[in-house]
Amino acid sequence: MKKARLHFPRIRPIAYEGPTSSSALAFRHYNPEEVIDGKTMAQHMRFSIAYWHTFASDGRDQFGAGTLHQGRPWERSGDAMSVALARLDAGFEFFQKIQAPFWCFHDRDIAPEGRSLAESNRLLDRVVAHAKELQKETGIKLLWGTANLFSNPRYMSGASTNPDAHVFAYAAAQVKKALEVTKQLGGENYVFWGGREGYETLLNTNLKREQDHLAAFLHMAVDYAKEIGFKGQFLIEPKPKEPTKHQYDFDVASGIAFLRTYGLEKYFKFNIETNHATLAGHTFSHEIEVAASQGMLGSIDANTGDLLLGWDTDQFNTDVKELTLAMVSILKAGGLGSGGFNFDAKVRRQSIDLDDLFHAHIGGMDAYALAFKIARRILADGKFEQFVADRYASFDSDYGRDIEKGRIGFKELNKLVLNKLGEPKPRSGKQEYLENLLNSYLHG
Repeated sequence: MKKARLHFPRIRPIAYEGPTSSSALAFRHYNPEEVIDGKTMAQHMRFSIAYWHTFASDGRDQFGAGTLHQGRPWERSGDAMSVALARLDAGFEFFQKIQAPFWCFHDRDIAPEGRSLAESNRLLDRVVAHAKELQKETGIKLLWGTANLFSNPRYMSGASTNPDAHVFAYAAAQVKKALEVTKQLGGENYVFWGGREGYETLLNTNLKREQDHLAAFLHMAVDYAKEIGFKGQFLIEPKPKEPTKHQYDFDVASGIAFLRTYGLEKYFKFNIETNHATLAGHTFSHEIEVAASQGMLGSIDANTGDLLLGWDTDQFNTDVKELTLAMVSILKAGGLGSGGFNFDAKVRRQSIDLDDLFHAHIGGMDAYALAFKIARRILADGKFEQFVADRYASFDSDYGRDIEKGRIGFKELNKLVLNKLGEPKPRSGKQEYLENLLNSYLHG
């Protein structure tokens, strides 16, 4: 892969050097070859690189122009298609050097948009052919693909929820192609993120009709996936707001309700993003638990937000406590299946050196790997699980079990309380003790 190596000539493949390493370009906790429970850490973590943030983004925000591309030589490769191909070479060199086994993309991340859908499809086909060659050469796989149904002005009022049927039809055609190329590249999942599937004001919105249209769109996607033989898992990525004021995929709970209302629940799981969870007023682990409780935990978009800011900052998450709690929930659920940990995160606008791309991902991968190991110790010791089991033990026998089995009602419970049980005796939730116990794992 001679061309790709030229893009990061000073960076060697990132190696595991252990917790005592002083190198800024080495893993301290993530050893991809380490075997735990019969699987390597690479197989456990299934790390993926988000192409849109790592290579397609130029660092712009709502207050200023891009800052990043000036320091990236492949961005000066010529016309738009030449840049797209060179950018892909740089991407796969990075994926290899950071030891990430997967990548993810939107259709418009990897190929320029043409003056018509037909031209856009032709440009996409050229880049996908190159990506297929690079995947074969490097062994890197596609975790998931998706379509960008939010950037182009045609989608200013939504895609499948747009009041114009013409826009709905265009979005359907775009997703049709995105599903085809995801299948062509062996993608293990396909994600739907409703970037503008919501509303700004109810004064111009028929909410029920828009939700009906969104459901129809998803049913069409399911039908077409079956038609072309795409076996990947469909994922919904919830987000409460931004860019629209209120998005229909607000959080996991509302997503579950929507899927069940429209008979889609057996086809979809959830791709949960940390920053989206906090924007919805939840914790990351809450969203994981809600999805897992219904057997709908699919994949993770690994990032975080800034709690002092009210928008989606997509930063790299190095909060080991937050990630440990998330990992406990994920491991209790049996893992992510065909999903993985996709770094849907971007370097800051001031981080303009090529090295910064590596520092960011090393920090994220190390934090997740360390959290994984701590979570395994927590579950192996069983202290938290035993405490929870004891707290709910009254539902394991006698009238408590009858409550859960639906074998008892108000009249019988009323009689029990009046004649036998009397006043309940409060029991401590021991939150402070449990927080101290958690810290003993984090800092022990």
